[in-house]
Amino acid sequence: MERKPNDRKSVAMMVSSMLIFGTIGIFRKNIPLSSAFLAFSRGILGGLFIWISSLLKRKKDGVSSRSSLRSLPGLAFTGALIGFNWILLFKAYRCTTVAVATLCYYMQPTIVMLLSPVIFRERLSGRSLLCAGAAVLGMVLVSGVFGGGVPGESGALGLLPGLGAAVLYAGVVILNKCLPETDVYRRTTVQLFSAGLVMVPYLLLTGGFSAEGFTPLSAVLLLVVGIVHTGVAYFLYFGSIKGLRVQSVALLSYIDPVSALLFSAVFLGEPLSLLHLLGAVLIIGSAVLGELGSAGSPPKKLSRGET
Repeated sequence: MERKPNDRKSVAMMVSSMLIFGTIGIFRKNIPLSSAFLAFSRGILGGLFIWISSLLKRKKDGVSSRSSLRSLPGLAFTGALIGFNWILLFKAYRCTTVAVATLCYYMQPTIVMLLSPVIFRERLSGRSLLCAGAAVLGMVLVSGVFGGGVPGESGALGLLPGLGAAVLYAGVVILNKCLPETDVYRRTTVQLFSAGLVMVPYLLLTGGFSAEGFTPLSAVLLLVVGIVHTGVAYFLYFGSIKGLRVQSVALLSYIDPVSALLFSAVFLGEPLSLLHLLGAVLIIGSAVLGELGSAGSPPKKLSRGET
């Protein structure tokens, strides 16, 4: 575990990136376009922003842009998974509340935790099992089983895309641990472009490139999601990592779901019952405790390209 103190500028950059990520559901609610087209736009616009910004950064720092092609197939594959992950997440935002969709999505750490004994031969401690059980209980409370159902047009069915996105998110996190080390900006550029390009065949087959629902307002919101919520937010995230302890990066990441819950209540007027709030505390709290419990483990490969 790294012992360096956290740099204040890095903390500010990390917090800013998490707050930006926390508002994406609000924007998605106001974009009347398909989830596939939104994923395509986010991947291409975000990839372009990261690519251009990283080129300028390397030129300023005098860093060579050489890179091994060995990791490209793996990055392209994980990028494709990211694209489908986005589709399911954006679908969840449409089918249920932003709060519930976000909480479903943040079951990912629990999924990775439960798969780690099989994939990485890691032993699950009693603390880990307790955290996993708390997260599952939290998900049951969020599902509305004990409180009259999940708010949203599709009810409990809205949970399925969110949980599916969490499963894909977990898969990308696991695969990223197995990929060769490479520059984080270059890795994210490849993954974002792959996430966008994998949508092209589907959009061509379904007529997803039609102008239906495309208005000046939706175009502006689409640019914000692609450039700000993807390019700017990822650039801030990666720029902050070097000035933060590994555990601090993991814990500060949970500002994202907490802010999403607050923003959805304030700006969208989405209701959250006491049971939903209790479920939120169990899901996010179990993930945070899981991070605290792994404080003595080797540093993890940090990547935000999957979100």
